[in-house]
Amino acid sequence: MEITLTIDDQPVKFKSSGAVPKRYKMQFGRDFFKDLIGMGIVNKDYSDLHENNQLEAIKQIDFDMFYDIAWTLAKTADEKIPDPMTWLDSFETFPIVDIVAELQDILAATISSKKN
Repeated sequence: MEITLTIDDQPVKFKSSGAVPKRYKMQFGRDFFKDLIGMGIVNKDYSDLHENNQLEAIKQIDFDMFYDIAWTLAKTADEKIPDPMTWLDSFETFPIVDIVAELQDILAATISSKKN
């Protein structure tokens, strides 16, 4: 699954593939699935954070971990992106609250089964 989001007026591709967990482990030394499930991103509804000001939901997000997951999905979509710090520095702003809901589907696809 692949999506393109606009971040800081730049199109950014994010892609899910079988390599995501290995790429994440190689870059950050942590288990992708444990981190993702531990954050609970896949199970929460972040689609209306602005409308309902769900501060409690935002407090549960480990922002450092989310940046790492976002970078991994972007790196999977585009091998040319630089290391995480350089990539994040290329944005004037990186509004997690705006993109967390958008990335939920791609993250769910990463851990779900196609088995019926």
